[in-house]
Amino acid sequence: MSAAAHDLDRLRLAAAAPSVRLIRGDAVPLEPVRWLWPGFLPSGMLTILGGAPGCGKTTIALSLAATVTRGTSWPDGSRCAQAGDVLIWSGEDGPAVLAARLVAAGADMTRVHFIDGVSDRDGDAFDPGRDMDLLETTADKLQAPRLLILDPIVSAVAGDSHKGAEVRRALQPVVTLGQRLGCAVLGITHFSKGTNGRDPVERVTGSIAFAALARLVLVAAKVKAEPGDEGEARRVLMRAKSNISPDDGGFAYALQQVEVAPAVEGQRVQWLEALQGTARELLADADSTAADTDEASALDDAMQFLRSELSDGPKPAKAILREARDAGHSERTIKRAKAELQADSLKEKAGWVWALPIKGAKRANSANGSNGQAHGTLAESAKSASGSPPGSLGTLGTLGTLGTLGIVADEGEVF
Repeated sequence: MSAAAHDLDRLRLAAAAPSVRLIRGDAVPLEPVRWLWPGFLPSGMLTILGGAPGCGKTTIALSLAATVTRGTSWPDGSRCAQAGDVLIWSGEDGPAVLAARLVAAGADMTRVHFIDGVSDRDGDAFDPGRDMDLLETTADKLQAPRLLILDPIVSAVAGDSHKGAEVRRALQPVVTLGQRLGCAVLGITHFSKGTNGRDPVERVTGSIAFAALARLVLVAAKVKAEPGDEGEARRVLMRAKSNISPDDGGFAYALQQVEVAPAVEGQRVQWLEALQGTARELLADADSTAADTDEASALDDAMQFLRSELSDGPKPAKAILREARDAGHSERTIKRAKAELQADSLKEKAGWVWALPIKGAKRANSANGSNGQAHGTLAESAKSASGSPPGSLGTLGTLGTLGTLGIVADEGEVF
């Protein structure tokens, strides 16, 4: 083949191969952030509202929804310039409960749309982890879809909500819906138990990816009363994170029960004064009377997390600790959970591995003190199961057998 023919062949192959598209910077149009509530609720983006139970997170969300339906004033006194339709999905409260709260907040109920299910399908319940594309198609038919409320946002994650990669993958359809419709998306979630004193963004339950994907994170909390307030706790709504606006400031609020129909009461928000400072500063003053309970609950959550991580067999300790940090668990609590579960530490060439023992297997640190005898018995069992000599740890596959049998490694584990 001549040199010219060779060059032509090379150019032909290069033209047929996939290539990466590039956009030059000066070709990108500059666009301002569009706001539903300026500074607090961006249009076309995901906002997270987190807080402890009993703070009225859902009532806050419905109060904002009522403002959207009427085009009335936000808590800061500015007017909602983009009145329109609101879509609401709740996995915790039925439409009747939510409707009473919306009426109490003064909503235009003709612009409220409860997501009730999926037609023409067996088992017609709406699944936010599966049906976002269908919802986008339906919402696009509304006259002016302005706000989507998902309560709780964790229901949009079909996989493990403590794993960042799965959360990002699952929430992408939610983010895409907001972008395509220009609709603000407000996801409601809880604080993880036992996280008092930590950065408010890190307190959002599940993987840190929830807060990372959101352009803005709001937190609701009860804090200690100001002097002269007769010891009653105050409720506050604060910005905890924003990469498109200031990330501090907020509002105090109170919850009220009002009659919305004969023998029917609904809860609503009474907005109070504007607040300065950061969410962390205000939450640092939060009432800590339930600290012991929170610590116990944090241990329970960590044990559940560890069971899930080890349910399919042994796993490297470094990987477990990394996933635990992403899920909001401290290393200290995970180690306590490991001890409570009597999980084993196994030394492999690549490093330490953790494994759950099988129920009923004798452990090396049994109460009768027969450590050597127990270890020997289990080691013999491992030999018969894997073909390896007693005490041999071998490959990760062998570790699976040893972990199941409950063999404890020698001292010296660094995790």
